[in-house]
Amino acid sequence: MKQILFLITLLAAFSFTSCNKTKQADGNIITSRDPTTVKYAKGFKVSNHGNYRLVDIVDPSGESKMVYHYALLDRGTDKTNIPKDYQIIETPVRSVICMTNLQLSNFIKLDAVDKVVGITSSRFLFNNQMNEQLKNGKTSKIGIEGEFDSEVVLALNPDIILVSPFKKGGYEAIKSLDIPLISFLGYKESSPLGQAEWIKFTAMLLGIEEQANRQFAEIEKKYNDLKALTQQVDKRPTVLSGELHSGNWYVVGGNSYLAQLFRDAGAAYFMKNDDESGGFYVDFETVYSQGANADYWRLVNSHNGEFGYDVLKQSDARYTDFKAFKDHKVIYCNLRDKPFYENTPVEPEIVLSDLIKIFHPDLLPDYTPVYYDLLK
Repeated sequence: MKQILFLITLLAAFSFTSCNKTKQADGNIITSRDPTTVKYAKGFKVSNHGNYRLVDIVDPSGESKMVYHYALLDRGTDKTNIPKDYQIIETPVRSVICMTNLQLSNFIKLDAVDKVVGITSSRFLFNNQMNEQLKNGKTSKIGIEGEFDSEVVLALNPDIILVSPFKKGGYEAIKSLDIPLISFLGYKESSPLGQAEWIKFTAMLLGIEEQANRQFAEIEKKYNDLKALTQQVDKRPTVLSGELHSGNWYVVGGNSYLAQLFRDAGAAYFMKNDDESGGFYVDFETVYSQGANADYWRLVNSHNGEFGYDVLKQSDARYTDFKAFKDHKVIYCNLRDKPFYENTPVEPEIVLSDLIKIFHPDLLPDYTPVYYDLLK
């Protein structure tokens, strides 16, 4: 009886192992990966098909109805069953060009900076490894949006180029280079965890899904634990955000990523009644009418030297009429001093901690902010 049970167990194990393996064209055996589960991101969906995965990418904000279809195929395996309307991307990809810091943040988080052979700009770039790769020529700058250097791109010969299709990026010059362009829409997610979850998509391209799943699970737990701290706070302060540029004020809507961060941190966004998820420009009078009495004012900019309330006053004397200015409750991050854009897209739990520390310091008494702090 024991021998029969042993044989049944052995056959079951063999059957399970066999159905999770695929033979490559070169005869090698690889193990099929577990399906990737998407919980928060609205911009991509995944279905598993053994040696390939079908990924559908859409605009998370719903502003565009365009759908991008990609088939992530295990390198060297059979491609005959892949639907014809899916662009085949062999994985793991060996080299990539990133067009934005948000894209780069995914590779930094996954410890895969060595796969990035091209970027558009090194402005506000802090990552030591990427700066070293630029210095020794392993990574090159391909030019700015609208003026990409096609010769440099061809010389880099990347497996893929990550693009933001709804931005004015001038991709026409590189569309003809026969290099796959992959739409990366994490920047349009309206929730912090949704944006961070794009590391799972990046990991599928790199073939390191298990690592990304572990990392995201840690991010998710920390973020939700922090969010739970603020659910019962008695007072939720109002937060103004942005500043004037060329006479206009750039704001994001009440359904945006930033508004969600404020809500999770136990605060209320000053344009909470606006249902937009993206950003737009308004005049000073509109901002003043809705934000003059806000308890806090969040600012992110690049300032050479020490930034303070005197600098704000010199920029526009009308700023002094804001309650947050009078009470010295301006939340500030200087892009020259902190790796904000290259880290925060995949560190929402740290950003949330910063904001909770400012809005409700008693909830995190021993925490030291990383990116945001009250302006001295």
